[in-house]
Amino acid sequence: MLVDCGMGDKQPDKFFSHYLPRIEDLDDQLSELGFERNDITDVFLTHLHFDHCGGAIRRRKNNPETFEPAFANATFWSTERHWRWANDPNPREKASFLRDNIHPIEASGQLKFIDRADGSTDTRSPIPGFKDLDVLFVDGHTESQMLPLIKQGDRKALFTADLLPSTTHIPAAWVMGYDTRPLLTVSEKERILTCAVREDWTLLFEHDAHHEAATVQRTEKGIRLERAGLRSDFGW
Repeated sequence: MLVDCGMGDKQPDKFFSHYLPRIEDLDDQLSELGFERNDITDVFLTHLHFDHCGGAIRRRKNNPETFEPAFANATFWSTERHWRWANDPNPREKASFLRDNIHPIEASGQLKFIDRADGSTDTRSPIPGFKDLDVLFVDGHTESQMLPLIKQGDRKALFTADLLPSTTHIPAAWVMGYDTRPLLTVSEKERILTCAVREDWTLLFEHDAHHEAATVQRTEKGIRLERAGLRSDFGW
């Protein structure tokens, strides 16, 4: 399973000029782990903002004006509430939901939805074949963002996506300007970080330029960073 897949490379150079240089190649990263794209059976999309799902779709080599899934053998997982949200975007998020990233996934027939019951904040083992994976739902950044909680024996690691983009965002009040419901993000962070402290979760970051993973602790000022480093420093 691949969790999110970056911006991809199909947008024009002007688009990429607005963002930090892309210094790592996904194919190289997969190769380092002993895999290639066709080995990926499932792509878990935390949400459909372009920097998280753009790499799911690429231009066809023999017809660059058309698109195809970048992972030919994979099922792409979203949730129906977020899919509807992304396909009928509000003015605040419209620039983050790109048609070229979203519509070809559905057209491929490789899209499936993870069920979310009304009012639920999590679901247990939602994807066949991944019994050690639960999903937490959060709505402050965007509607029905999905965070995978990975279990290994009595250990757990949470891929924090855009709930906690970096270690800087661990204090509850520090939220992103991109969040559509910032006060809801605060309460979601408090709920999830409380669990992270109680159960000693490792947090895995998607946007931190310096740290891949961290643990947190409760202090007199609230929940704060305990230790940060590479995933391997925490045994993941």
